[in-house]
Amino acid sequence: MERIDNLKSNFTEEHKYLLAKKRVEKIKGFYVHLAVYIIVNIFISAIIIYGLASDSNGEYGFKGAITHFGTYSTWLFWGIGLFFHWLGVFGTNLFFGKDWEKKKIEKYMNDHQF
Repeated sequence: MERIDNLKSNFTEEHKYLLAKKRVEKIKGFYVHLAVYIIVNIFISAIIIYGLASDSNGEYGFKGAITHFGTYSTWLFWGIGLFFHWLGVFGTNLFFGKDWEKKKIEKYMNDHQF
């Protein structure tokens, strides 16, 4: 019987380790995605700003190139995808965590206004 309990304990520890490892890999993947997002978008924005500012027509100039929607459109649309990746990794319960409801109930129970 002791051997079975020992095997169950080892299985549980290994299972916890594998879940923790998977979680760390997801978090690492998100941070790699974030780094690529920043580096690539800086590069794309610089190319767009340079292209618009040095246009032979002189239509935009540097100020017009900085304020042009095309300069930031990749940031916006890829950022939406990055946001959903963040939600997938960190979950939606960041603001209303597991203990949030419990703490609020205890707070209102201790509040003498009721």
